[in-house]
Formats: sequence, C-alpha cells, structure tokens
Amino acid sequence: MADVLSVGVNLEAFAQAISAIQALRSSVSRVFDCLKDGMRNKETLEGREKAFIAHFQDNLHSVNRDLNELERLSNLVGKPSENHPLHNSGLLSLDPVQDKTPLYSQLLQAYKWSNKLQYHAGLASGLLNQQSLKRSANQMGVSAKRRPKAQPTTLVLPPQYVDDVISRIDRMFPEMTIHLSRPNGTSAMLLVTLGKVLKVIVVMRSLFIDRTIVKGYNENVYTEDGKVTDHATTALLHYQLPQMPDVVVRSFMTWLRSYIKLFQAPCQRCGKFLQDGLPPTWRDFRTLEAFHDTCRQ
Repeated sequence: MADVLSVGVNLEAFAQAISAIQALRSSVSRVFDCLKDGMRNKETLEGREKAFIAHFQDNLHSVNRDLNELERLSNLVGKPSENHPLHNSGLLSLDPVQDKTPLYSQLLQAYKWSNKLQYHAGLASGLLNQQSLKRSANQMGVSAKRRPKAQPTTLVLPPQYVDDVISRIDRMFPEMTIHLSRPNGTSAMLLVTLGKVLKVIVVMRSLFIDRTIVKGYNENVYTEDGKVTDHATTALLHYQLPQMPDVVVRSFMTWLRSYIKLFQAPCQRCGKFLQDGLPPTWRDFRTLEAFHDTCRQ
C-alpha cells in the first residue's frame, strides 16, 4: 500500500507521475526531431512519404499514451488537505530560488518549535497546578520576616532637596545656566539656556521630569515644537530610573549639554553638516554622537 502523507498526498503515485512527466517530455522531443529530420533514406518520393508518416504517427501515439498515463497518475496523487495548519504558505515551497530565500523551510521549523513550546508549556502548567498555593499562618509569618523591605518610592521630595540637586547640576556644566522657579506651588520649572544655541523649558513634578520644550535661542516659545523637542521627549523615555530620580535628571542634562555643538558637529554617519537644510539634530543616548534624523536608522 502506498505511503500517504498526513496532508493527503500519495508519495508512490507522486514519484510515478514525475517519471511519466519525463517520459512525456521525451515523446514530445521525438515528435519535433521527426519533424526536423523530415523524409530521409528512401530512394523514391512515395517511399519517403510513407516512412515519414508512419514514423510520425508512432511518435504521436507515444505522446498520447504518455499523456493518458500522466492524467491517470495525477488522479492518484491526491491534493493537500484543506485543513493543513500552514494553509497557503505551502506555496512558498514552489519558489525557484529556495536556496536564497528559504522561507518555507524556516516557517516549518518555526511551526514545529511552536508546537513543541506549547506541549512543554502544557506540561509545566500541569505541574504547577499540582502545587498547593495555600500556606499556613506560620509559614506566612516566617516568609514575611525573611522578605527584604521594599525601598520607599515616593514622588514627593522636599523642595530643598530638589533645589540642591539642580544647583549641583548647574555647577557641573559651566556653559549651561539653569534658572529654577515655582510658579504653581511646589512643582518646579527650569529654564535651561545652553550657550547661544538653545533654550529649554523643563517642567518637573518633584524631581521627575514631566515635559520638556526645546527652542532656538531667539525662537518664540509659543511656536510649534520641532525635532529637537521630539528627540528630548524620546530621551525622557529612555532615561527612566524611578528609584534614583536625581540620576535621571543628571543624565538628561548631560545628554542635553551635547547640543552645545549643534551647528559645529558633523553627522557621524554621512559626515555632512547639513541635510535638507538641517544640522544633525539627533544625539545618541549612550555616546552622545551627532546624527541626522534619517542617518540614525
């Protein structure tokens, strides 16, 4: 009995169909060879015509026979099941450049890995469910004593502490001046002036930066925000360490200070000072190197 794949393909009939295709191609080639050679090796014209017609008919009968055999085998091969888990992705296996883009083989490997992961996850879930989650009051008391105390993370710090941190940062960067004010009570607002290049408004909640707006030195603060403001907002999301807010503020100010050479530093990728009329406005969070917005990708 022929082996049948789970997807409904008869392997033995499939191999025979391949052989039938080869035989059909050979038969068709002989037909064209017969037409190419024409009438030969006969003395009389009538003899050459009879021999050519007989030979041509034999070749046509061979083509017809091989074609019927191929049609019979194609019905035995079968077709993939409609509920195949990979659905139409099987068409990727027909890619003639399989060695360059082995998508189908990689997809099969990923599908097998996913099935194996699901199987092991089911086993792990069964083992974990067998463990009782109930603990006695004594056990809870012991575990509570051994558990280290969580560090308090309060969002409200004394204003004097915030002032001291900002004052230390101001002394760290001579080319940067920081003016602190509290127009709405305890929340601080910083006006950071970076040489003759930029002015930055930093809105703080205790020692946590809520928002920042970056403008040119002579630019109106009420105009639409530009790229540097977008980059600064991205930097705020990058420098996140709730347990050490003073480190976050110092890291952000160090990153902001790198814009002191906004119009002097070339792009580290393309080496140009201007691209589409703009200087390199992006600064790497780790190295502080300058990049154009399109060159940093």
